[in-house]
Amino acid sequence: MMLSDIFDLLYQNLVDSSILEAIAVFFGILSVWYAKKENILVFPTGIISVVIYIYICFFAKLYADMGINGVYFVMSVYGWYMWSRKDDSKPLLPIRWCTGKEHIISAVMLIGFFAILSYFLTHYTDSNVPVIDSATTSIFIVGMWLMARKKIENWIYWIIGDLISIPLYFYKDLALTSIQFTVFLVLAIMGFIEWREKLRKSDITN
Repeated sequence: MMLSDIFDLLYQNLVDSSILEAIAVFFGILSVWYAKKENILVFPTGIISVVIYIYICFFAKLYADMGINGVYFVMSVYGWYMWSRKDDSKPLLPIRWCTGKEHIISAVMLIGFFAILSYFLTHYTDSNVPVIDSATTSIFIVGMWLMARKKIENWIYWIIGDLISIPLYFYKDLALTSIQFTVFLVLAIMGFIEWREKLRKSDITN
């Protein structure tokens, strides 16, 4: 495919994009921006986006991605609680690197979710991208769990997942969403740098 053909396809996909997808993209980008800034508004804005994407992914036959948006909803509620709780015995959650135990848990979650999702999508759905769909879904589930716990490594998972999702959504004729994941990629890189710097400054002051 020539470069001009790719741009023509991108243009046509953008023209065909729905208002609903545009709204989901707007709130999705806004959510990641708030995450980068360590702002609790990451969760309510993210919830709006994921609810819309559950609907969109169903008709795009991205069933694992539809499921992950349901998981995002649950994890957003959990993260909202974790980020906002504050009392004498439970101070506000600080940014931290993962412990060795959390790395192991993350790896087990990643492998487990991928094995289950890829088997289910291959044998029980009409998905034509079961392996890639399962991979991105598993990566993002772990990333969301780590974000809810304010672990810097969450950004690494988002970066990897975004790199895979950009061509995936373009292939599924969801150009706006593909562009959204390109913006996500840039924000995830910025988020990793910003959170790491905040932790470094916190360690110095402490």
